Amino acid sequence: MDTQVDLSDLPVDASAPVLVTGATGYVAGWIVKGLLDAGVTVHAAVRDPRNTGKVRHLLDAADASPGKLRLFQSDLLRDGSYAEAMQGCRIVIHTASPFVRSVEDAQRDLVDPAVRGTRNVLGTANETGSVERVVLTSSFAAMIGDAEDLLKVPGRIVTEETWNTTSSLTREPYSYSKTLAEKEAWLMAGAQDRWRLVVINPGLVIGPALNADPTSESFTIAKQMASGQMRMGAPRIALTVVDVREVAYAHLAAAFLPDAQGRHLLAAESTDVVDLGRRLLPAYGSRYALPRRALPKALAVALAPAAGLERGFLRRNIGFDLRGDTAKSRHALGVRYRPAQQSMEDMFDQLVQSGTLNR
Repeated sequence: MDTQVDLSDLPVDASAPVLVTGATGYVAGWIVKGLLDAGVTVHAAVRDPRNTGKVRHLLDAADASPGKLRLFQSDLLRDGSYAEAMQGCRIVIHTASPFVRSVEDAQRDLVDPAVRGTRNVLGTANETGSVERVVLTSSFAAMIGDAEDLLKVPGRIVTEETWNTTSSLTREPYSYSKTLAEKEAWLMAGAQDRWRLVVINPGLVIGPALNADPTSESFTIAKQMASGQMRMGAPRIALTVVDVREVAYAHLAAAFLPDAQGRHLLAAESTDVVDLGRRLLPAYGSRYALPRRALPKALAVALAPAAGLERGFLRRNIGFDLRGDTAKSRHALGVRYRPAQQSMEDMFDQLVQSGTLNR
């Protein structure tokens, strides 16, 4: 398994520390490792630096690299809590934002941390004279909410010009939180002229995690695929996927390339859960009840609540293809996409080796 984020093509500047928010996260772990391996001092903002279970993989990465790691306690909802971590940093990479689909209170659990957290971090950037660039982890979900958005897109091909116009607190609230947070970031960036905002918009992130017990929704989906929940089939809802190592590289290219600007759609392939499951069959099909076929639309809609899905979402989205134009990420950032097959096998193998999956 590839455990490196190769930054040899990038003009990495190790003369100043780089702040990474949400540093214990799935994508952030690879960003931190890439920076450390390149000899950069990383200011890692986390909720609790003393929680060794959450930060152990970051400490291990630092021990094995020429870079230096400093942990800082920060909270998305506590104003000013990133000020100390940001001191002396020219680059801020803001990855911290909740990625969960099942929440009790969408405003409290998704929108507030995403929007107020962005306002908090970027507000601190306004007050920190050393900051020259902010890289924001947004999402493909800020571009497309569901098929209703897609029908408005020229040629039905999603680009950096495409915005999610359909999500709300009650309709795909995660996508709504990412859309509001990114819009807030562009508003704040446009109100000043010292630092430049560059945004990364990845599809569903797949591939191995550096931490032993990843909590990302991506791993929840992988576990559901292995659990037998989808043995009778799965709804065929189109999604885009991209390897976590490419997402990390894109953030660092956005941070260090002088001309990087604007949004960047990241997607290796367009696929769906049934297709992803089939790709795992050769290696794991004899041991796990992976999805092998698409559920008919009417049956998928009927069974939606049992699977934790919203019937309206399935009604609106089953049967639509999803295509994204990744030319900008490839040409402007130099992203080279690996096949989704490799990413899924690396991810699934990690879950098998860790004993997370029930045999």
